[in-house]
Amino acid sequence: MLFDERPKTRKEDLYDRDKEVEELKGNVGRPLIILTGIRRIGKTSILNVALSELDVPKVLIDARSLPKNYGLRDLYGLVADSLTSSLDKFREVLSRVRGVRILGYGVELSWRGKDFMSLSELFDALNRKGGIIAVDEAQRLRGPNSKLFLEALAHAYDYDRNLTFVLTGSEIGLLYDLLRVDDPYSTLYGRYYKEIRVRRFSREESIDFLVKGFEEAGVKPKNVEEAVDLLDGIPGWLTFYGKRCLDGKCDPMEVMNMAVSLAMRELKALLRGRSKRYFTVMKAVASGARSWSQVKRYVEEAEGRALSKSVLYNVLSNLERLSILKDYEFLDPVYEEAARRLT
Repeated sequence: MLFDERPKTRKEDLYDRDKEVEELKGNVGRPLIILTGIRRIGKTSILNVALSELDVPKVLIDARSLPKNYGLRDLYGLVADSLTSSLDKFREVLSRVRGVRILGYGVELSWRGKDFMSLSELFDALNRKGGIIAVDEAQRLRGPNSKLFLEALAHAYDYDRNLTFVLTGSEIGLLYDLLRVDDPYSTLYGRYYKEIRVRRFSREESIDFLVKGFEEAGVKPKNVEEAVDLLDGIPGWLTFYGKRCLDGKCDPMEVMNMAVSLAMRELKALLRGRSKRYFTVMKAVASGARSWSQVKRYVEEAEGRALSKSVLYNVLSNLERLSILKDYEFLDPVYEEAARRLT
């Protein structure tokens, strides 16, 4: 169903993403693929559909469940849970690996002690079977313990020729920061990856998506063009409108207000622990500032103090790395409206 708000798993429920799905499938065999795009653009759906159509063993790791400052226990627990979901394909090779315990239909991994098993050893074992290891929202692996994963990934890149790693990322700059393939001091320095960028829908595609979604639900399309004008070509927000309309809320501005409330909570969560200046900079851009000097002037007026170039540069750079801004514009119109309303 097009208006199902959960990530899609079947191609018939996925609108106009055949190119991306086929590109992902066609590059399986390469050591590393990354799938990038802003939030709600459909990366997880594309990944799910591609994996469902590939007749190879696969492990899907959802890094979104990792706490911000995760430890080895968290990382190994996440990998163990993911292996449990794929145990039918990997039971034989895993049963012979030191540090792996299989209890019925569950997997346990030793993350310390005499039975400690490195992720490199785990990947070597999975390589005997071959297949795909996918990490959704892989930028969440950043942190003090990311080195363990990156070293294992670099090892697998070089030696585990039967494995393909697929990493997705919504905070695109942070995903690049994790991999650092251009940094001579990075474990992955010099490794090539295939990047698949997921685009937003055109206006015509957005209208067609909503029309087809309503027709699929047996409902006459309502306020389609007005909704697209507000929500742009981001599939997640268009689905949000379609679902709310099926529930009886078909006023595009009312649904926009609901979406903005959700986006405001997301922005606060994304920027938790950062200074209030981040919100002031976003408010400046949402208010029409389209250059360095205009943003600087807005923030200085709001704070009543002179702002150093380095401080403003760091804030703007981080907002770009989080895929909130790009070239003094918001990548998501709902986030822009949310920033405009922030107090």
